Amino acid sequence: MPKNSRPTSCPIFPIPREMKPTSGGPVRLDERAVIAVPEHPSAHDLALARFLVAEASDQFGLALRIERCAALPPDAAAIVMGAISNPLVRACCEKQGVDITAASPGPEGYVLHARKRLVLIAGSDEAGAFYGLQSLRQLLAREGTGPGVTVPGLSVRDWPHKPFRGVRLYVPGNENLAFFRRFLRDFMALYKFNKLILEVNACMRLDRHPEMNAASVEFAKDLTYRRCNYPEPRNNTSQNSTHYDAADGETIEKAHVAEILALANSLHMEVIPEIPSMTHSYYLLARHREVAEEPTHRWPDTYCPCNPKSYELAFDVMDEYIEVLKPATIHIGHDEWFLLDKFICPVCKKRKRPELFAEDVVRVHNHLAAHGIRVAMWGDQLMTEVRPDTALSAEQVRRVIPKDILVFNWFWHDKKTEQNEGGAEPGENKDLKVQALGFKQIYGNMTPEITNWARRSEFESVLGGSPSSWAATNEFNFGKDLLHDFLKCGNLLWSTQWPEKSELELILAGLTPGLRRRMRGATEPSEDGDAVTPLNIAPAMNAAPGDGAESAGALPSALAKGEVGAGRKRFRLTDTRQAGGKRAVVVGVEAKPGSPFPGEVLGIPVGRDVTSLVFLHACAKPAQWMRSYHEIYNMPDTSQLLGWYEVVYEDGFIETIPLRCGVNIRECGGQLLYGADTVDCRASAKQAPANFFAFEWRNPRLGRVIRSVNLKGASGHRVCRMWHGVWNETAPENAIILLGLSVVERRP
Repeated sequence: MPKNSRPTSCPIFPIPREMKPTSGGPVRLDERAVIAVPEHPSAHDLALARFLVAEASDQFGLALRIERCAALPPDAAAIVMGAISNPLVRACCEKQGVDITAASPGPEGYVLHARKRLVLIAGSDEAGAFYGLQSLRQLLAREGTGPGVTVPGLSVRDWPHKPFRGVRLYVPGNENLAFFRRFLRDFMALYKFNKLILEVNACMRLDRHPEMNAASVEFAKDLTYRRCNYPEPRNNTSQNSTHYDAADGETIEKAHVAEILALANSLHMEVIPEIPSMTHSYYLLARHREVAEEPTHRWPDTYCPCNPKSYELAFDVMDEYIEVLKPATIHIGHDEWFLLDKFICPVCKKRKRPELFAEDVVRVHNHLAAHGIRVAMWGDQLMTEVRPDTALSAEQVRRVIPKDILVFNWFWHDKKTEQNEGGAEPGENKDLKVQALGFKQIYGNMTPEITNWARRSEFESVLGGSPSSWAATNEFNFGKDLLHDFLKCGNLLWSTQWPEKSELELILAGLTPGLRRRMRGATEPSEDGDAVTPLNIAPAMNAAPGDGAESAGALPSALAKGEVGAGRKRFRLTDTRQAGGKRAVVVGVEAKPGSPFPGEVLGIPVGRDVTSLVFLHACAKPAQWMRSYHEIYNMPDTSQLLGWYEVVYEDGFIETIPLRCGVNIRECGGQLLYGADTVDCRASAKQAPANFFAFEWRNPRLGRVIRSVNLKGASGHRVCRMWHGVWNETAPENAIILLGLSVVERRP
């Protein structure tokens, strides 16, 4: 990937196009500062101002005032925000020498200028002003222990690389609606995504077809209780993509769906509902087997394209979503048509498969076009290079398929393709084929590993991209599997500065504590100003530098001494001379006879009532860390259980803290981990990485003394080596290394 070198920390992410310091140092904002709006502000001006008031209050305890004025107050710091139509913004731009028009930087572009007593955000349009505010949110930093904040003296000029910057996911369930609101406001908006592709199925309360709601819940329960990701198909056919964890297998009310739309729109996001049709239509067919192509399946997933009632049902569902979401685009699915020549319908058997598919696409397209709605769809069935047995020929696509369809290209990375032509990489050949067929496209299921991004992103047909979530929408799944990849993709889509992976992950490690705080909607106790005290764990230490074995891993041979930490999570690492040559508490994981480490260490002393415990730990080797969709019915176990802490209270009660790879621990030397902060524990910068992870556990029994902590390694945990969630292999040996333990003290 091309590299435009950046420092390993960046105050704004995605990385801005242009950023330079201004004279006069940082702008200090206290409760005398005002958010200045015109005497007759627009609705958008007020929305920006209120957004910033809430941000300053929620994140910093700072109460900012909104003041209507014709000119800036002479005796207070001021924040001025808006599009160039805002008269205060225009006046400030003229006075500060800021050059901005509707065409420069252009759509969604902005200028942010912070100098002396003024913070100015000027947008080429309203979206640009909004994205300038998102950059300001990232720049705000607490000053001291009071409610004041500072904004560094910077001049930023920024605009997006691509116009389509999406995330594709499932509609949330009832218990995760609050998390989802935070995800939209404090992740997608903050990092400048503008498209929300929301798979909805029959998850919303359907007044026209309540039987589909009931069937969807029944479907989710059946597969969960039978421990299945997918049903068992019949007649040598294949089924997948059940997605029964959409909405957590529940039904959510129309009012909740409308609230999602209203919030997304207020954050300058377009909502694109994904309503699978033809294929993966389990929700449509469970109570309507009369239109299923294979009605004998336990759970049919493909409707018969020759049965008119298929379309009556599908269009009923689409129309009800149209009434609530009023979308400009609907994604109709249409991928993975697996029935092949196994048609049951006697009419379908007489027809050619590609013709049936084409007629279906045109029929659905025409129905939505009558509502003024654009169609998006997965593109595999339009490409013989991807689906040689069922796809339409290029001539059929050109002749029959409407070219205003937006193609979601998930096959951009596939290496099984024709020989390279003109220097293009194999995946690029398919991009160019989609373009030659006359479609606009986005990279669906986008990942940061996309190759030759600089060249491919400039293809005329490529509007942008969208990484995907294929598991239930909740903090656990997103944090464990997705958020860092989403951020990497976001930088590709917005910025034109793309650091190498190692540099980029250093930047993201710095963002992770704030990201976790926003996604949880709460600070950790260590952030709230109380004393953080390192404990002496030397009496429990049992491993010296370099101890270990090839099978279980080893303690790094050289570690830092003295104080280390991340933010206010501080630890004091024990000198070997203070612990008989030992440096850490280590237990074996899946320990075999002759393992160098014990399976447990008991009685690590605490002896006090604490608000939280903060562990500095890692595992010795990489461990299983799979995406949650590999075991839909038991997502936590897709991350290997390495062991657990037992927190022993003075009354004998024990709380257990599981340690799962990718959740709150990972291998020593790894970089990104959502559930804990990365701490560099190398003795010197010349050594190989020796990152450990500071994981904070909030005490649920305040006022009760914690006597001690036990550390135990897991034994007998099985790992998944097959796609369909077949757990058939015991996890390999490993070890958990506890390097330090601190506590957040009770407030006096």
